[in-house]
Amino acid sequence: QELQCTSAILRASLVPSAADEISAAIAAAGGAIPFSEYMRLALYGEGGFYTTGGRAGRRAGDFITSPEVGPLFGTVIARALDAWWKELGSPSRFDVVECGAGPGTLARSILAAQPECVDAMHYVAVEISASQRALHPQGIESRETMPDGPITGVILANELLDNLPFRLFVFDGSWMEAFVSQTAGGQFVEVLRKPDIVPSYLPQTAPLGSRAPIQDDAASWVRDSLAKISHGRLLLFDYCSNSTAEIALTPWREWLRTYRDQGRGTHYLSEPGSQDITTQVMLDQLPGGFVSSTQADFLQQWGINELVGEGTEYWENMKHAPDVAAMRMRSRSTEANALTDSSGLGGFDTNVWKKSINSFNL
Repeated sequence: QELQCTSAILRASLVPSAADEISAAIAAAGGAIPFSEYMRLALYGEGGFYTTGGRAGRRAGDFITSPEVGPLFGTVIARALDAWWKELGSPSRFDVVECGAGPGTLARSILAAQPECVDAMHYVAVEISASQRALHPQGIESRETMPDGPITGVILANELLDNLPFRLFVFDGSWMEAFVSQTAGGQFVEVLRKPDIVPSYLPQTAPLGSRAPIQDDAASWVRDSLAKISHGRLLLFDYCSNSTAEIALTPWREWLRTYRDQGRGTHYLSEPGSQDITTQVMLDQLPGGFVSSTQADFLQQWGINELVGEGTEYWENMKHAPDVAAMRMRSRSTEANALTDSSGLGGFDTNVWKKSINSFNL
């Protein structure tokens, strides 16, 4: 045991910190790297936040997402998956690919709900962090990268696009792109450079100091995911904004945020690797053809209220001698309130693309 502990400490000491990786990248680039590269290394480099253990979770996590509220979220998703499986003619293989699966909480909830399509379901949990993949449940395929396709079924992601690296633009008389440099004392600082092309999503003018994200990686991820689907849907939950031009007029701290230890973190250029970096998802930058609703509306469409009623009835029948199932059923009401709260998770966007052969159908 002592030998294993010493070995683990030794391995950890050999892994460069996110700050070290960023410093090396800045030096290799001649003095500055794009903000998108800084974000990539801070979150997904060898010493990055997600690579070294940053995760969602009620107890040990850094933030709470819908699956961690409880199993009800996955139970509702399971109902939608059943309907979409039947719509495809109940194929003998039904692919469900969850991207950014974390420790597998959503997968557990969906499987525990025992949807009708469970025997046909080939569930793939895609997660970049090896430590989180190790926590995935039995009965699914766990992998680091997306499968090649073609996929007949559903690709889904909960709060993934907001974590994909983005370019950062700042209005300084004209739109400039933010790069990250480093002072002689080791502090990471922002430097502005004139871009070759100003992205068309940005307004022509804005108040001095206005900022906006340009989410090339998010748009590419959506396009690539849609290309893998032959028949089925792409389902995304995230906090979104309709217009990049509008977000440029919003104080940047409202949409460019950091999180750790269940609360807001420090400035995004401080302590890289120790905190999450996230942004609103700009819907006008994503490929079109999607139907958008609030998470609350989506969950109500797929029967969350019915499930709460079912849970209440079960609890009433069992409360004098409650079993584990009764305790779970009783919690459905509390979970539903959190999941549909319009000022919190319920106000998130749910975006759905539906794809058939070479076409999109809404």
